[in-house]
Amino acid sequence: MKYDENNVFAKILRGEIPCKKIYEDNFILSFYDINPQKKIHALVIPKGKYIDLDDFSEKASSDEILGLLKGLRIVAQKLGISTDKGKGYRILSNISEDGGQEVPHLHFHLFGGEKIGKMVQ
Repeated sequence: MKYDENNVFAKILRGEIPCKKIYEDNFILSFYDINPQKKIHALVIPKGKYIDLDDFSEKASSDEILGLLKGLRIVAQKLGISTDKGKGYRILSNISEDGGQEVPHLHFHLFGGEKIGKMVQ
């Protein structure tokens, strides 16, 4: 999979498509999924042009990696689902074709606000 400058998340980062923002800093943008699968369903994307987690872990700077990891927790806290504020949550990232990735920009789904259920059915 090749990075596509016109993928939906690249367009959101450029402000060409609106989103319902939850949190933004120098490293990430988080917003609500437009087709939520659970009571709370947010997306977290890095601001850099990374296709998936493999690409990110190979090419991202240490600051970007730390910023993403800390950003995931900040978003969970803002949503009230982190273990210090809620009952927990699930983070999911699909990687490449067999992993079910549809958009060629690294993104994480945060699910919470209810029991999530089995990992894979």
